[in-house]
Amino acid sequence: MSAFASFRCWVDCGSTNHLSHVKLVPLPPGIGPSMLSYLSRADFLKLNLYPGLSLLSSLEHRSGKLKLQSEPRAPSRKFHRPCALVVRCDHPQNADFPRYYSRKEKKPFPVPVLELRRAARERAKKSKGQPKKPVPPPKNGLIVKSLVPLAYDVLNARVTLMNNLKKLLKVVKVHACGYCNEIHVGPVGHPFKSCRGQHASFRKGLHEWTYATVEDVLLPVDAYHLYDRLGKRIRHDERFSIPRIPAVVELCIQAGVNLPEFPTKRRRKTIIRIGKREFIDADESELPDPVPEVPLKAILTEIPDPEVVAPCDEEETILLAEETLQAWEQMRRGAKKLMRMYPVRVCGYCPEVHVGPSGHKAQNCGAHKHQQRNGQHGWQAAVLDDLIPPRYVWHVPDVKGLPLQRELRSFYGQAPAVVEICVQAGAAVPDQYKPTMRLDIGIPTSLREAEMVV
Repeated sequence: MSAFASFRCWVDCGSTNHLSHVKLVPLPPGIGPSMLSYLSRADFLKLNLYPGLSLLSSLEHRSGKLKLQSEPRAPSRKFHRPCALVVRCDHPQNADFPRYYSRKEKKPFPVPVLELRRAARERAKKSKGQPKKPVPPPKNGLIVKSLVPLAYDVLNARVTLMNNLKKLLKVVKVHACGYCNEIHVGPVGHPFKSCRGQHASFRKGLHEWTYATVEDVLLPVDAYHLYDRLGKRIRHDERFSIPRIPAVVELCIQAGVNLPEFPTKRRRKTIIRIGKREFIDADESELPDPVPEVPLKAILTEIPDPEVVAPCDEEETILLAEETLQAWEQMRRGAKKLMRMYPVRVCGYCPEVHVGPSGHKAQNCGAHKHQQRNGQHGWQAAVLDDLIPPRYVWHVPDVKGLPLQRELRSFYGQAPAVVEICVQAGAAVPDQYKPTMRLDIGIPTSLREAEMVV
Protein backbone atom coordinates (compact mmCIF):
# COMPACT_ATOMS: atom_id res chain seq x y z
CA MET A 1 0.00 0.00 0.00
CA SER A 2 1.34 3.44 -0.91
CA ALA A 3 2.27 6.14 1.59
CA PHE A 4 -0.60 8.39 0.58
CA ALA A 5 -3.08 5.53 0.83
CA SER A 6 -1.79 4.45 4.25
CA PHE A 7 -1.90 8.02 5.55
CA ARG A 8 -5.41 8.51 4.11
CA CYS A 9 -6.51 5.35 5.88
CA TRP A 10 -5.07 6.64 9.18
CA VAL A 11 -6.90 9.98 8.76
CA ASP A 12 -10.21 8.27 8.00
CA CYS A 13 -9.87 6.03 11.04
CA GLY A 14 -8.41 8.45 13.57
CA SER A 15 -9.88 11.87 12.89
CA THR A 16 -12.91 11.62 10.65
CA ASN A 17 -14.48 14.74 12.08
CA HIS A 18 -11.58 16.96 11.03
CA LEU A 19 -11.34 16.15 7.33
CA SER A 20 -12.77 19.58 6.60
CA HIS A 21 -9.71 21.19 8.21
CA VAL A 22 -7.13 18.96 6.48
CA LYS A 23 -5.21 20.49 3.61
CA LEU A 24 -3.35 18.17 1.23
CA VAL A 25 -0.49 19.71 -0.72
CA PRO A 26 -0.30 18.21 -4.23
CA LEU A 27 2.96 16.60 -5.25
CA PRO A 28 4.97 18.08 -8.09
CA PRO A 29 4.90 16.26 -11.41
CA GLY A 30 7.26 13.36 -11.71
CA ILE A 31 6.86 12.12 -8.14
CA GLY A 32 4.77 9.03 -7.62
CA PRO A 33 3.26 7.68 -4.41
CA SER A 34 5.89 4.95 -4.28
CA MET A 35 8.61 7.60 -3.87
CA LEU A 36 7.21 8.75 -0.49
CA SER A 37 8.76 7.41 2.68
CA TYR A 38 6.34 6.90 5.54
CA LEU A 39 6.37 5.71 9.11
CA SER A 40 4.54 2.78 10.55
CA ARG A 41 1.89 3.19 13.21
CA ALA A 42 4.28 2.12 15.96
CA ASP A 43 6.89 4.66 14.87
CA PHE A 44 4.28 7.35 14.41
CA LEU A 45 3.16 7.01 18.02
CA LYS A 46 6.71 7.95 19.08
CA LEU A 47 6.31 11.35 17.45
CA ASN A 48 4.01 12.48 20.24
CA LEU A 49 5.96 15.08 22.21
CA TYR A 50 3.44 15.06 25.04
CA PRO A 51 3.76 11.85 27.05
CA GLY A 52 0.57 10.57 28.58
CA LEU A 53 -1.66 11.82 25.80
CA SER A 54 -3.43 9.64 23.26
CA LEU A 55 -3.02 9.64 19.49
CA LEU A 56 -5.94 12.02 19.01
CA SER A 57 -4.37 14.50 21.43
CA SER A 58 -1.33 14.87 19.20
CA LEU A 59 -3.50 17.05 16.96
CA GLU A 60 -4.97 18.92 19.90
CA HIS A 61 -2.68 21.92 19.72
CA ARG A 62 -3.42 24.71 17.31
CA SER A 63 -1.64 24.95 14.02
CA GLY A 64 -0.38 21.40 14.48
CA LYS A 65 1.52 20.17 11.45
CA LEU A 66 2.36 16.66 10.34
CA LYS A 67 4.96 16.30 7.61
CA LEU A 68 5.61 13.27 5.46
CA GLN A 69 9.03 13.68 3.92
CA SER A 70 9.37 12.47 0.36
CA GLU A 71 12.77 11.44 -0.91
CA PRO A 72 13.67 9.77 -4.21
CA ARG A 73 14.88 6.20 -4.03
CA ALA A 74 17.26 6.50 -6.95
CA PRO A 75 19.26 9.62 -7.84
CA SER A 76 17.69 11.61 -10.62
CA ARG A 77 18.91 14.61 -12.53
CA LYS A 78 15.46 16.24 -12.74
CA PHE A 79 14.74 16.01 -8.99
CA HIS A 80 17.28 17.34 -6.50
CA ARG A 81 15.36 18.49 -3.41
CA PRO A 82 12.75 16.59 -1.39
CA CYS A 83 9.10 17.63 -1.17
CA ALA A 84 6.92 17.47 1.94
CA LEU A 85 3.26 16.57 2.31
CA VAL A 86 1.92 18.87 5.02
CA VAL A 87 -1.31 18.24 6.96
CA ARG A 88 -2.53 21.13 9.10
CA CYS A 89 -5.10 21.13 11.90
CA ASP A 90 -6.13 24.73 12.61
CA HIS A 91 -8.65 23.86 15.36
CA PRO A 92 -7.86 21.70 18.40
CA GLN A 93 -10.00 18.67 18.98
CA ASN A 94 -10.56 19.24 22.71
CA ALA A 95 -10.12 22.19 25.04
CA ASP A 96 -10.60 22.80 28.74
CA PHE A 97 -13.78 24.34 30.06
CA PRO A 98 -13.69 27.96 31.27
CA ARG A 99 -12.61 28.12 34.87
CA TYR A 100 -15.22 28.72 37.54
CA TYR A 101 -14.33 31.54 39.92
CA SER A 102 -15.95 31.50 43.34
CA ARG A 103 -17.26 34.64 44.98
CA LYS A 104 -14.24 34.69 47.30
CA GLU A 105 -11.74 34.95 44.44
CA LYS A 106 -10.72 38.10 42.66
CA LYS A 107 -10.79 38.13 38.87
CA PRO A 108 -7.34 38.07 37.26
CA PHE A 109 -6.16 41.13 35.37
CA PRO A 110 -6.27 40.76 31.57
CA VAL A 111 -2.69 42.09 31.50
CA PRO A 112 -0.53 41.66 34.63
CA VAL A 113 0.25 44.84 36.55
CA LEU A 114 4.00 44.32 36.20
CA GLU A 115 3.71 44.25 32.41
CA LEU A 116 1.58 47.41 32.45
CA ARG A 117 4.19 49.22 34.55
CA ARG A 118 6.99 47.99 32.31
CA ALA A 119 5.16 49.21 29.20
CA ALA A 120 4.51 52.59 30.86
CA ARG A 121 8.20 53.00 31.68
CA GLU A 122 9.16 52.18 28.09
CA ARG A 123 6.67 54.72 26.74
CA ALA A 124 7.99 57.37 29.11
CA LYS A 125 11.57 56.60 28.09
CA LYS A 126 10.77 56.84 24.37
CA SER A 127 8.77 60.06 24.75
CA LYS A 128 11.45 61.78 26.83
CA GLY A 129 12.68 64.85 24.97
CA GLN A 130 10.19 64.37 22.15
CA PRO A 131 7.43 66.89 21.31
CA LYS A 132 4.02 65.92 22.57
CA LYS A 133 1.76 64.41 19.97
CA PRO A 134 -1.90 65.43 19.70
CA VAL A 135 -4.24 63.14 21.59
CA PRO A 136 -6.30 61.01 19.17
CA PRO A 137 -10.04 60.42 19.57
CA PRO A 138 -11.86 59.39 21.67
CA LYS A 139 -9.49 60.70 24.38
CA ASN A 140 -9.73 64.24 22.99
CA GLY A 141 -13.52 64.33 23.37
CA LEU A 142 -14.46 63.46 19.78
CA ILE A 143 -15.84 60.17 18.55
CA VAL A 144 -14.13 57.80 16.15
CA LYS A 145 -16.16 58.35 12.98
CA SER A 146 -14.99 55.13 11.36
CA LEU A 147 -16.57 53.11 14.21
CA VAL A 148 -20.01 54.75 14.07
CA PRO A 149 -21.44 52.29 11.48
CA LEU A 150 -20.04 49.42 13.53
CA ALA A 151 -21.83 50.70 16.63
CA TYR A 152 -25.16 50.68 14.77
CA ASP A 153 -24.48 47.12 13.58
CA VAL A 154 -23.76 45.94 17.12
CA LEU A 155 -26.95 47.53 18.45
CA ASN A 156 -29.08 46.00 15.68
CA ALA A 157 -27.40 42.62 16.12
CA ARG A 158 -28.32 42.68 19.81
CA VAL A 159 -31.98 43.42 19.03
CA THR A 160 -32.05 40.71 16.35
CA LEU A 161 -30.51 38.22 18.77
CA MET A 162 -33.10 38.89 21.45
CA ASN A 163 -36.03 38.71 19.01
CA ASN A 164 -34.82 35.43 17.53
CA LEU A 165 -34.17 33.89 20.93
CA LYS A 166 -37.73 34.64 21.97
CA LYS A 167 -38.92 32.67 18.93
CA LEU A 168 -36.48 29.80 19.42
CA LEU A 169 -37.51 29.35 23.05
CA LYS A 170 -40.93 28.37 21.69
CA VAL A 171 -39.30 25.38 19.96
CA VAL A 172 -36.20 24.49 22.01
CA LYS A 173 -36.69 23.72 25.69
CA VAL A 174 -34.44 25.60 28.11
CA HIS A 175 -34.54 24.82 31.83
CA ALA A 176 -33.41 27.06 34.69
CA CYS A 177 -32.74 26.07 38.28
CA GLY A 178 -35.00 27.68 40.85
CA TYR A 179 -32.22 28.04 43.44
CA CYS A 180 -29.04 28.85 41.48
CA ASN A 181 -28.21 30.59 38.21
CA GLU A 182 -27.50 27.42 36.20
CA ILE A 183 -29.50 26.61 33.07
CA HIS A 184 -29.68 23.60 30.75
CA VAL A 185 -30.73 23.30 27.12
CA GLY A 186 -32.49 20.06 26.32
CA PRO A 187 -35.74 18.09 26.68
CA VAL A 188 -35.03 17.39 30.37
CA GLY A 189 -32.66 18.93 32.90
CA HIS A 190 -29.28 17.31 33.53
CA PRO A 191 -28.85 15.07 36.62
CA PHE A 192 -25.52 16.50 37.80
CA LYS A 193 -25.23 17.52 41.45
CA SER A 194 -23.82 21.00 40.86
CA CYS A 195 -26.34 23.28 42.56
CA ARG A 196 -24.79 25.92 44.83
CA GLY A 197 -28.03 27.68 45.74
CA GLN A 198 -29.97 27.87 48.97
CA HIS A 199 -30.51 24.58 50.84
CA ALA A 200 -28.36 22.73 48.31
CA SER A 201 -27.10 20.36 51.01
CA PHE A 202 -30.64 19.16 51.76
CA ARG A 203 -31.18 18.42 48.06
CA LYS A 204 -27.69 16.84 47.79
CA GLY A 205 -26.74 19.32 45.08
CA LEU A 206 -29.58 18.42 42.74
CA HIS A 207 -31.30 21.14 40.74
CA GLU A 208 -35.01 21.93 40.66
CA TRP A 209 -35.71 22.81 37.05
CA THR A 210 -38.20 25.41 35.86
CA TYR A 211 -38.75 27.12 32.53
CA ALA A 212 -36.13 29.68 31.48
CA THR A 213 -36.55 33.08 29.82
CA VAL A 214 -34.40 35.20 27.53
CA GLU A 215 -32.85 36.92 30.57
CA ASP A 216 -31.57 33.53 31.74
CA VAL A 217 -29.84 32.90 28.39
CA LEU A 218 -28.52 36.46 27.92
CA LEU A 219 -27.53 37.74 31.32
CA PRO A 220 -28.61 41.38 31.76
CA VAL A 221 -25.42 43.40 32.38
CA ASP A 222 -26.42 47.00 33.13
CA ALA A 223 -24.28 50.10 33.44
CA TYR A 224 -24.81 53.78 34.28
CA HIS A 225 -25.64 56.01 31.32
CA LEU A 226 -23.19 58.90 31.08
CA TYR A 227 -24.28 62.21 29.59
CA ASP A 228 -20.59 63.16 29.29
CA ARG A 229 -18.19 60.23 29.18
CA LEU A 230 -15.27 62.57 30.02
CA GLY A 231 -17.10 64.31 32.84
CA LYS A 232 -16.73 63.86 36.56
CA ARG A 233 -17.12 60.44 38.10
CA ILE A 234 -20.50 59.44 39.47
CA ARG A 235 -20.67 60.05 43.23
CA HIS A 236 -22.24 57.73 45.74
CA ASP A 237 -25.21 60.04 46.35
CA GLU A 238 -25.97 60.13 42.60
CA ARG A 239 -26.40 56.38 42.18
CA PHE A 240 -30.21 56.53 42.10
CA SER A 241 -30.60 59.67 39.97
CA ILE A 242 -28.66 58.35 36.95
CA PRO A 243 -30.43 55.80 34.72
CA ARG A 244 -29.00 52.35 34.14
CA ILE A 245 -29.19 50.73 30.70
CA PRO A 246 -27.64 47.59 29.15
CA ALA A 247 -23.87 47.92 28.99
CA VAL A 248 -23.73 47.02 25.28
CA VAL A 249 -26.24 49.79 24.51
CA GLU A 250 -24.19 52.29 26.53
CA LEU A 251 -21.06 51.26 24.64
CA CYS A 252 -22.83 51.84 21.31
CA ILE A 253 -24.11 55.25 22.47
CA GLN A 254 -20.62 56.39 23.43
CA ALA A 255 -19.37 55.10 20.06
CA GLY A 256 -21.76 57.33 18.10
CA VAL A 257 -25.30 55.92 18.18
CA ASN A 258 -27.92 58.61 18.82
CA LEU A 259 -30.91 57.53 20.88
CA PRO A 260 -33.42 60.27 21.74
CA GLU A 261 -34.36 58.68 25.07
CA PHE A 262 -30.71 58.66 26.20
CA PRO A 263 -29.12 62.03 25.26
CA THR A 264 -25.38 62.43 25.35
CA LYS A 265 -22.92 65.25 24.80
CA ARG A 266 -21.24 65.40 21.39
CA ARG A 267 -18.23 67.70 21.10
CA ARG A 268 -17.23 69.24 17.77
CA LYS A 269 -13.84 70.50 18.97
CA THR A 270 -11.12 68.79 20.91
CA ILE A 271 -10.83 69.48 24.62
CA ILE A 272 -8.06 71.65 26.12
CA ARG A 273 -6.00 69.84 28.73
CA ILE A 274 -5.07 71.83 31.84
CA GLY A 275 -3.65 69.03 33.94
CA LYS A 276 -3.48 65.27 33.97
CA ARG A 277 -7.15 64.92 34.91
CA GLU A 278 -8.44 68.44 34.31
CA PHE A 279 -9.62 69.93 31.03
CA ILE A 280 -11.96 72.56 29.62
CA ASP A 281 -14.14 72.46 26.54
CA ALA A 282 -13.12 74.46 23.50
CA ASP A 283 -15.21 77.46 22.40
CA GLU A 284 -17.75 76.25 19.82
CA SER A 285 -19.62 79.56 19.45
CA GLU A 286 -17.90 80.27 16.14
CA LEU A 287 -19.21 77.05 14.65
CA PRO A 288 -22.65 77.00 13.00
CA ASP A 289 -25.59 75.64 14.93
CA PRO A 290 -25.56 71.84 15.02
CA VAL A 291 -28.00 70.19 12.64
CA PRO A 292 -30.02 67.26 14.03
CA GLU A 293 -28.20 64.20 12.80
CA VAL A 294 -30.13 61.52 10.96
CA PRO A 295 -29.26 57.96 12.09
CA LEU A 296 -26.96 56.27 9.63
CA LYS A 297 -28.98 53.07 9.86
CA ALA A 298 -32.48 52.25 11.00
CA ILE A 299 -32.51 51.02 14.60
CA LEU A 300 -34.53 47.86 15.14
CA THR A 301 -37.00 47.47 17.97
CA GLU A 302 -37.63 44.51 20.25
CA ILE A 303 -40.74 42.42 19.77
CA PRO A 304 -43.07 42.40 22.80
CA ASP A 305 -43.53 39.03 24.44
CA PRO A 306 -47.24 38.66 23.56
CA GLU A 307 -46.45 39.20 19.84
CA VAL A 308 -43.77 36.51 19.60
CA VAL A 309 -44.68 33.84 17.04
CA ALA A 310 -42.91 30.47 16.89
CA PRO A 311 -41.46 29.28 13.55
CA CYS A 312 -43.90 27.31 11.41
CA ASP A 313 -41.83 24.38 10.16
CA GLU A 314 -38.39 22.82 10.52
CA GLU A 315 -36.90 24.72 7.58
CA GLU A 316 -37.85 28.07 9.07
CA THR A 317 -36.43 26.98 12.41
CA ILE A 318 -33.05 26.17 10.83
CA LEU A 319 -32.92 29.50 9.01
CA LEU A 320 -33.82 31.30 12.25
CA ALA A 321 -31.08 29.43 14.12
CA GLU A 322 -28.47 30.33 11.51
CA GLU A 323 -29.51 34.00 11.65
CA THR A 324 -29.29 33.92 15.44
CA LEU A 325 -25.75 32.54 15.34
CA GLN A 326 -24.71 35.25 12.88
CA ALA A 327 -26.20 37.95 15.13
CA TRP A 328 -24.40 36.47 18.15
CA GLU A 329 -21.03 36.47 16.40
CA GLN A 330 -21.58 39.93 14.91
CA MET A 331 -22.45 41.42 18.30
CA ARG A 332 -19.44 39.89 20.04
CA ARG A 333 -17.03 40.69 17.23
CA GLY A 334 -18.20 44.30 16.94
CA ALA A 335 -18.25 44.87 20.71
CA LYS A 336 -14.67 43.60 20.95
CA LYS A 337 -13.55 46.16 18.36
CA LEU A 338 -15.39 48.96 20.16
CA MET A 339 -13.79 48.02 23.48
CA ARG A 340 -10.34 48.61 22.00
CA MET A 341 -11.13 52.30 21.55
CA TYR A 342 -13.75 52.97 24.24
CA PRO A 343 -12.59 51.60 27.61
CA VAL A 344 -14.85 49.40 29.70
CA ARG A 345 -14.23 48.70 33.39
CA VAL A 346 -15.34 45.79 35.54
CA CYS A 347 -15.15 45.19 39.26
CA GLY A 348 -12.65 42.51 40.23
CA TYR A 349 -14.94 41.20 42.98
CA CYS A 350 -18.48 41.48 41.53
CA PRO A 351 -19.98 41.56 38.00
CA GLU A 352 -20.52 45.37 38.03
CA VAL A 353 -19.56 46.92 34.66
CA HIS A 354 -18.94 50.58 33.88
CA VAL A 355 -18.47 51.97 30.36
CA GLY A 356 -16.03 54.85 30.59
CA PRO A 357 -12.38 55.74 31.20
CA SER A 358 -12.72 55.33 34.99
CA GLY A 359 -15.26 53.56 37.18
CA HIS A 360 -17.94 55.26 39.27
CA LYS A 361 -17.69 55.94 43.00
CA ALA A 362 -20.94 54.29 44.06
CA GLN A 363 -20.28 52.11 47.09
CA ASN A 364 -22.64 49.29 46.16
CA CYS A 365 -20.25 46.35 45.94
CA GLY A 366 -21.52 43.47 48.04
CA ALA A 367 -18.89 40.88 47.15
CA HIS A 368 -16.57 39.02 49.51
CA LYS A 369 -15.00 41.27 52.19
CA HIS A 370 -16.70 44.40 50.89
CA GLN A 371 -16.62 45.83 54.40
CA GLN A 372 -12.84 46.23 54.17
CA ARG A 373 -13.29 48.27 50.97
CA ASN A 374 -16.25 50.24 52.35
CA GLY A 375 -18.38 48.90 49.50
CA GLN A 376 -16.14 50.40 46.81
CA HIS A 377 -15.48 48.50 43.61
CA GLY A 378 -12.05 47.28 42.55
CA TRP A 379 -12.04 48.54 38.97
CA GLN A 380 -9.90 46.89 36.33
CA ALA A 381 -9.95 46.54 32.55
CA ALA A 382 -12.85 44.41 31.32
CA VAL A 383 -12.75 41.65 28.73
CA LEU A 384 -15.45 40.66 26.27
CA ASP A 385 -16.89 37.95 28.53
CA ASP A 386 -17.48 40.56 31.25
CA LEU A 387 -19.54 42.70 28.88
CA ILE A 388 -21.31 39.79 27.13
CA PRO A 389 -21.20 36.67 29.35
CA PRO A 390 -21.31 33.52 27.18
CA ARG A 391 -23.15 31.43 29.85
CA TYR A 392 -21.76 27.94 29.22
CA VAL A 393 -24.13 24.96 29.41
CA TRP A 394 -23.73 21.21 28.91
CA HIS A 395 -23.81 20.02 25.31
CA VAL A 396 -26.37 17.30 24.55
CA PRO A 397 -24.91 14.98 21.88
CA ASP A 398 -28.26 13.52 20.81
CA VAL A 399 -31.44 15.39 21.64
CA LYS A 400 -33.68 12.50 20.60
CA GLY A 401 -31.54 9.89 22.36
CA LEU A 402 -30.91 9.10 25.98
CA PRO A 403 -30.56 12.02 28.42
CA LEU A 404 -27.25 12.86 30.05
CA GLN A 405 -26.02 10.33 32.61
CA ARG A 406 -24.42 11.37 35.86
CA GLU A 407 -21.66 8.75 35.68
CA LEU A 408 -20.53 9.89 32.20
CA ARG A 409 -20.09 13.55 33.09
CA SER A 410 -16.40 13.65 32.13
CA PHE A 411 -17.24 12.67 28.54
CA TYR A 412 -19.66 15.54 27.84
CA GLY A 413 -18.72 18.95 26.49
CA GLN A 414 -19.97 22.49 27.01
CA ALA A 415 -20.96 25.39 24.79
CA PRO A 416 -22.44 28.89 25.23
CA ALA A 417 -26.19 28.78 25.80
CA VAL A 418 -26.95 30.72 22.60
CA VAL A 419 -24.82 28.34 20.53
CA GLU A 420 -26.37 25.25 22.12
CA ILE A 421 -29.89 26.52 21.44
CA CYS A 422 -29.07 27.20 17.79
CA VAL A 423 -27.33 23.83 17.36
CA GLN A 424 -30.32 21.95 18.79
CA ALA A 425 -32.55 23.99 16.47
CA GLY A 426 -30.63 22.70 13.44
CA ALA A 427 -27.78 25.15 12.84
CA ALA A 428 -24.25 23.99 12.02
CA VAL A 429 -21.69 24.00 14.82
CA PRO A 430 -19.19 26.89 14.45
CA ASP A 431 -15.56 25.82 14.35
CA GLN A 432 -14.45 27.95 17.31
CA TYR A 433 -16.86 26.14 19.68
CA LYS A 434 -16.04 22.58 18.63
CA PRO A 435 -13.10 22.12 21.05
CA THR A 436 -15.14 22.70 24.22
CA MET A 437 -18.12 20.73 22.88
CA ARG A 438 -15.90 17.61 22.64
CA LEU A 439 -17.49 16.31 19.47
CA ASP A 440 -14.62 13.88 18.82
CA ILE A 441 -15.00 11.94 22.06
CA GLY A 442 -16.87 8.66 21.85
CA ILE A 443 -19.38 8.48 24.69
CA PRO A 444 -19.67 5.03 26.33
CA THR A 445 -23.05 3.40 26.49
CA SER A 446 -22.69 2.17 30.07
CA LEU A 447 -20.65 2.70 33.20
CA ARG A 448 -18.80 -0.59 32.70
CA GLU A 449 -17.66 0.54 29.27
CA ALA A 450 -16.56 3.90 30.71
CA GLU A 451 -14.35 2.19 33.29
CA MET A 452 -12.55 0.34 30.49
CA VAL A 453 -11.56 3.62 28.80
CA VAL A 454 -7.87 4.41 29.18
